[in-house]
Amino acid sequence: MAQFGRLALHTWTIDTTPLAAALEAAREGGFDAVELRRIDFDRCYEQGMPNDQVLDVIRAAKIPVCTLGCEYGWLFAKGEESTRLFDVLEETCENAVALNCPQVMCAPGQNVGTPKEAVENLKRGADICGKYGLTLAIEFNSQHAVINSIPALRAILNGADRPNAGMLLDAYHLQRSGAGGRGFADVAPGEVIAFQFSDVPDAPVPEGVKRPADRLPPGQGIVQWDEVLSLLAEKGYDGHLNYEAPNPMLWERSSLEVAREGVESMRALIAKATGQRATSTRLM
Repeated sequence: MAQFGRLALHTWTIDTTPLAAALEAAREGGFDAVELRRIDFDRCYEQGMPNDQVLDVIRAAKIPVCTLGCEYGWLFAKGEESTRLFDVLEETCENAVALNCPQVMCAPGQNVGTPKEAVENLKRGADICGKYGLTLAIEFNSQHAVINSIPALRAILNGADRPNAGMLLDAYHLQRSGAGGRGFADVAPGEVIAFQFSDVPDAPVPEGVKRPADRLPPGQGIVQWDEVLSLLAEKGYDGHLNYEAPNPMLWERSSLEVAREGVESMRALIAKATGQRATSTRLM
């Protein structure tokens, strides 16, 4: 089992940084891996780069990709949009395999529908990922109309009943949904297969915002990190902890500075919560 506390940088945290520079910042800032998004690929395509060239840029950075995000929306999509989104999911799986990345993730996205529709679409999405030998991590979004809590996410995952699909828990959305601290104690160890972290300001989400970009570096908000991290360690979670902290204030700063701050802050919090030394896990 890998040591608890491997850290990955989610590229939304340094969203305004071009891909090659973002990968360099993650590596030099001390992260063990990165979580990439579909938009990272799309922005490269818009610059005229073919997919193979984008893969070469990522490989050249010499930092593992632990998670690859797909284009969101397929959980509730219909008709031609559904067909397109599942095609993109398949492309994402092909890229994950090419990068030796074991996991694809998806959040609810912009669409809404019924839980029954999400269950049927999740079956299809998980089967596509399974064909490539990949796990599929599904995130709940505290601001989504349907998949906005642990119970809502669990019901959909249980309904789909796919062994390669599991929960992505995010410290931000746990706090915003009322499950902060040890509020996810009822999640079985086998249910959570991915974890993201950022801190939460002591203020409500602005009205109407569906994808909040008010997230803070760990230790600068109201998240109870001792409780969150000790519980996660108790559950035997051995995946990466992915730093996803979109915030325009962070985007104005040096990407390397933001990366280092995230690593140093989280390693100190892990050490405090679990008794681990606050050292790099990159070679573990």
